[in-house]
Parts: sequence; C-alpha cells; structure tokens
Amino acid sequence: MYITCLDLEGVLVPEIWIAFSEASGIPELKRTTRDEPDYDKLMTWRLGILRERGLGLREIQAVIEKIDPLPGAKDFLDSLRAECQTVIISDTFTQFAAPLMKKLGMPTIFCNELTVAPDGTITGHRMRVAQSKLTTVRALQSMGYQTIASGDSYNDLAMIEASAAGFLFRTTDAIKAAHPDLPAFTEYADLLDAIRAQLRK
Repeated sequence: MYITCLDLEGVLVPEIWIAFSEASGIPELKRTTRDEPDYDKLMTWRLGILRERGLGLREIQAVIEKIDPLPGAKDFLDSLRAECQTVIISDTFTQFAAPLMKKLGMPTIFCNELTVAPDGTITGHRMRVAQSKLTTVRALQSMGYQTIASGDSYNDLAMIEASAAGFLFRTTDAIKAAHPDLPAFTEYADLLDAIRAQLRK
C-alpha cells in the first residue's frame, strides 16, 4: 500500500513568505527553506523581523487570503488523490494553511502551530515533532505504508530519500546539483506520471 507525501509551498501553492515579502515591501523575508536548511533558525529570524516592523498574524493572513494554488496544482492533486492516498506534510502553520486547504479541496495536512498573543503578535512557533517530515514518513511506514514523496526544498530531502520513491519538484539548481540521483520535474504531468509508475510496481 502506498501513500504519497507532498510538500505544500513551492509545490502546490506559492511560497507564503515570498508573497508576504512582496506585499509588505520587506525583501529580507524572501529567504525560504530553499536558502536556509535550518528551519528553526529561519523562523526565529523571520519572527524577529516581524517584531521589529510591528507586524503580526493579521497582516500575514490578509496576504494569504489572496494566494491561489499554483496553476494546475488542484487538478494534479485531485488526480493523485483519485488514485492514491495523499497527505501534505508541511513546515507551515495551521494559522497559515487553513484558507489554502479550502482552495485545494481540503486535503489532509500535517503542519505546525504558531503561538500568538491576544493582540496578534506572533510570539513563537511550535513544531509538531522534531524533523517533522522525516518523522511523519517513518510513522506512516511503521503503519504498513510504502511512501512516495515530493518537495522542492532542503527540508524535504529527508522524507524524499527515506521513501520508496522520491522526486524533486521545481527545486533550485543548487539542490539538483547536490542530489543528482533524485529525479527532478517541473511539470505536474511528469510528476504524476512518475508517481503512477511507482504505484504500478
């Protein structure tokens, strides 16, 4: 039995922090897990910038409400879910993901939580488990599933490499160069074909 595990940002929806960076005019916030492998370090740095600028959850959610899935993403996800159990494993947060899940047809997502003060200030972040993507894949495997995984960033590599089949999707040249053994795709049709080929094994 297979279950497919997908990253969210960069694979199905645009990068939330890049969208917020552009909307807020803060170019530093364009830095993502494609650039910084240490997610805790990245988030601590992001929250420091928000505090300096007096920005909180309300402002970020207003931007997220305007974000749509990447072109073709929902059709890809619908096709995949019709053939295989599928979950999204993301290092984003429930407070960010909810409106995006509605636009994607309410797929299952495993993600994290922000701690937020009554005035909307984001005071911290709580990771669901350590190494959440790899830990989740290992947990699914312990329940008798074989996993297929796809993502675009450094924090996706562990779950991709631990799976029966793993694919990079719209990743960076640096990640592709560092991992030439991993198939890399830029089109949903090609990724879907690769997953289907594994499902037939």
